Amino acid sequence: MIHNFNAGPSILPKEVFQQASEAILNFNNSGLSILEIGHRTPLFEDVMHEARSLVKELMQLDDDHEVLFLHGGATTQFMQVPMNLLNENEVAAYTETGTWANKAIKEAKLFGHVEVVGSSKDNNYTSMPADMVVPPTAAYLHITSNETIAGTQWHQLPYDCGVPLVADMSSDILSRVLDFNKFDLIYAGAQKNMGAAGVNLVVINNNILGKIERTIPTILDYRNHIKEASMLNTPPVFAVYVAMLTLRWLKAQGGVAAIEQINNAKADLLYSTLEKIPFINLPVAVNSRSKMNVVFTMQHEEQEKAFIQLCKDNGMYGVKGHRSVGGFRISLYNALQMESVEAMVSLLNDFAKKQG
Repeated sequence: MIHNFNAGPSILPKEVFQQASEAILNFNNSGLSILEIGHRTPLFEDVMHEARSLVKELMQLDDDHEVLFLHGGATTQFMQVPMNLLNENEVAAYTETGTWANKAIKEAKLFGHVEVVGSSKDNNYTSMPADMVVPPTAAYLHITSNETIAGTQWHQLPYDCGVPLVADMSSDILSRVLDFNKFDLIYAGAQKNMGAAGVNLVVINNNILGKIERTIPTILDYRNHIKEASMLNTPPVFAVYVAMLTLRWLKAQGGVAAIEQINNAKADLLYSTLEKIPFINLPVAVNSRSKMNVVFTMQHEEQEKAFIQLCKDNGMYGVKGHRSVGGFRISLYNALQMESVEAMVSLLNDFAKKQG
């Protein structure tokens, strides 16, 4: 059996693979492939409508929040957010929590002033900031809800920061119950919890738009995408379809609350196992540990090499840590089954016994 712990693109539900593969040959008994249908035909318009509706339902969004499916992934949003929300003479508040937050900060500085209001740089990004002072005049506060590389996650979210709240949720979107209406803008690449690579989800409160003095290029103005219901230009048709199937699957599991219980159980099992192995180091502070990306190292390089080989021999993929930090990273996204976590735990325990 294959166990997929890749950090992204990552595991998807088996039924989504089956349905998507059938649609490549014959979409909805139309005789056409999903890859060749017109995006402005009823065939695909129904897909886009259902995908957007499912997001609104699963997040329990109010009428002020719009749902978009856009090109460019989260990386494009690093610049599209400040382009739409930050004037040159204004300040945006950012938290500095790791690789992805730092990339967002770099792009925001191209459009206005950035004030880092909370940082975990001093402890090598092994926790989320404990204290923040957000200027009440800030255009918005930006957080990265889950740092995929560092293995950290916000568990106490700054809902009451006093300014519009923006979040990059690429690696924990729809994995836990949050008050999504408290966020004024959410963006997330689909390829971890919500589908295949190639499309980006944006959830935006209409009330924060239209306050920018600069001229925004047509394709980068959120208002234009809202007006055209994510069909301003040709959308990534197949990626949107896979996202729709994944959202259907999530709803069938019982929604976000149900998947959160499963995710908590997977994370608790893995962390409790790792804590008992004396030669394993868990660098992240307990109150900041990610339930999506579990990172750890071993005492000796020889142990790490041996365990990587053991994982390969047992069909476990994607366990190596990011090249910038090394060690291991076990990703526990929504579609990962508990049996895969149990198999990893069994392998870890057997390896620990052999290490003495």
